[in-house]
Amino acid sequence: MQATSLRAESLLPQGYSAARLNDPDGLREADALYRRVFGYTDPSFSLNPNLVTSLCHHGGSSVGVFDEFRELVGYAYGFAGIDDGQSFHFSQAAVVDHRQQGRGLGRTLKYLQAEEAARVGHREMRWTFDPLLVRNAHFNLDSLQAVGVGFLPRYFERRESDRILVNWELPADANRERCPKPTPPPTLGRSRWGTAVAGNGNDRWIPLPADANAVPAEVRSRVSERIAETLRATFDERHVLIGCSIVSDDTAAYLAVPRESLGTEQEHA
Repeated sequence: MQATSLRAESLLPQGYSAARLNDPDGLREADALYRRVFGYTDPSFSLNPNLVTSLCHHGGSSVGVFDEFRELVGYAYGFAGIDDGQSFHFSQAAVVDHRQQGRGLGRTLKYLQAEEAARVGHREMRWTFDPLLVRNAHFNLDSLQAVGVGFLPRYFERRESDRILVNWELPADANRERCPKPTPPPTLGRSRWGTAVAGNGNDRWIPLPADANAVPAEVRSRVSERIAETLRATFDERHVLIGCSIVSDDTAAYLAVPRESLGTEQEHA
């Protein structure tokens, strides 16, 4: 474990601290937290300390957050990537102990990673998330102001592993003012889950269940298929995702806008 001098550490609650993790003991703690949070029991889903340490030597990140008792309660790691000649930092995972939810630790982990990425010269970060997880979508698109730039079907080469790819321009600024977003149309609801609904101008809304785990499995499966088809078309027609919010008791919605409306080109090969 190495002490940090990262500015993002100032975002933590009083008494909490952050550190770069690339030593065997620290990575064993990180692995235990990682498997506990995601509920992994298969050893093949464990963190590999040698691999993570090697990543850190070659432009990767491995950062942890500790509570006032020096217990590891948050962890994130990533690696250097390249796409069509453009380098970036890919955040593979960021996890927070269930008992520590709601304290801004996930947000801090991302900013810690962003500083590590910028330190080695990266100008953007990327990561993926499940399209049906509204809480993650809102965090990524609204809280962090990352941009959804691509749809990756069966990302992990198995069923139910569709992902949205996001891009986050660096240097990231935790104090950046959020852009106002339009009001969702009143036509969003259960009957439109997974389909595109026209908004202002060329904007589009894509409604989905506010809590996918609360709907029957067969409904979730149908919605997932419709969302996959809609997201493919959305990105093919040069739209990007900039928000996801709850619009009613049972419905949330993505906001998609033309790429050009952002002022800077958000591309995914």
